[in-house]
Amino acid sequence: MITVLLADDHALVRRGFRRILEDDAGIQVVGEAGNGVEAIAAAVKLRPRVVVMDMAMPELDGLQATREILRQLPETAVLILSMYGEENYIRNALEAGARGYLLKNAIEVDLTGAVKAVAGGRRYIGPGLTAPGAAEPGEPLDRLTPREKQILQLIAQGKSNKEIAALLSLSVNTVSVHRANLMDALNIHRTAELVLYAVKKGLVTLP
Repeated sequence: MITVLLADDHALVRRGFRRILEDDAGIQVVGEAGNGVEAIAAAVKLRPRVVVMDMAMPELDGLQATREILRQLPETAVLILSMYGEENYIRNALEAGARGYLLKNAIEVDLTGAVKAVAGGRRYIGPGLTAPGAAEPGEPLDRLTPREKQILQLIAQGKSNKEIAALLSLSVNTVSVHRANLMDALNIHRTAELVLYAVKKGLVTLP
């Protein structure tokens, strides 16, 4: 039996996922979450084989939640769902540790197969999508640490240093240092420009 946690901020969408997956006798949906923070807590509690994770969610987005779940539960497989098919979004998902990436408009046909693939240890890239190549050498984003990338994502989502500190269990001073370092590494020194950069690189998705 493949146990699955569904993470999406729309209850009707989760209900649709559940209906599709539970039509297969070999899959059991064991829990649901409405944002990234809830997804982490539910995954740690329920220890599902697969987390079906929407990329764009409140509190923490799907990539941030994926990193934290896999840090605590490295054997869990994460399948990212997204509206975006560009290569940089897929690359960011795989770099975060996701084992699969599926467009939301392909779910009706492919969700069950995707869940079974990642549960079996295989990488799954949805139909019509191209597995990304390596990032270009010298890309400024490559100079950031995983923590700096995480903080960049949160800045781009409009979070203050105080809010970021609370979400990541860091001191405000530590967040300030990370923020200064990532701005120096990217040679960007205005928040609005950071937001544009993060969107362009697929680190955040616009609502």
